[in-house]
Amino acid sequence: MGVHEGIGSVVAARELTSVSGAPVPVPDPRDLVHLQFRRFAGCPVCNLHLRSVVRRHAEIEAAGVREVVVFHSPAGELLEHVTDLPFAVVADPDKRLYREFGVESAPRSLAHPKAWPMIAAAVLRSGWAILSGRERGPAAAPHGGRFGLPAEFLIAGDGTVLARKYGEHVYDQWSVDELLRFAAR
Repeated sequence: MGVHEGIGSVVAARELTSVSGAPVPVPDPRDLVHLQFRRFAGCPVCNLHLRSVVRRHAEIEAAGVREVVVFHSPAGELLEHVTDLPFAVVADPDKRLYREFGVESAPRSLAHPKAWPMIAAAVLRSGWAILSGRERGPAAAPHGGRFGLPAEFLIAGDGTVLARKYGEHVYDQWSVDELLRFAAR
């Protein structure tokens, strides 16, 4: 059964490598893994969401959840954007994991009206951070394109997918509260 087929499917054990070079076991025998698929290095909307995860990272860890975030950018592009994140970030420029997990790209990622307020908020926040020198902007033509859709999976230590979400637009993902509720089940 493929991972994209549903809750209860099993993720084959593998060791990914974070952009820092650290090994990242998925599944993790000690913790639940919250495997997030994001878009490209410097994506303003992805950054907005990941800031909410960073703010509550200690609470997420205390719930027995390990964050693993995948981007479809090369590691070299990601490094300048993710060095301050307290969790594993994995580069998947060939989108092998994206295909395996059934994660799509589609123009609706940006065209969906529910995404527009968050896109505006993200562009304003990132624009200010870039102008003030706190962040670098994304590439003009990001590796893998701009139309990625988010997806996320909560994976048990034995590889069983406990919960999953495929986003309908660029800012359609679990909140930290939703993640914590899934982890508590």
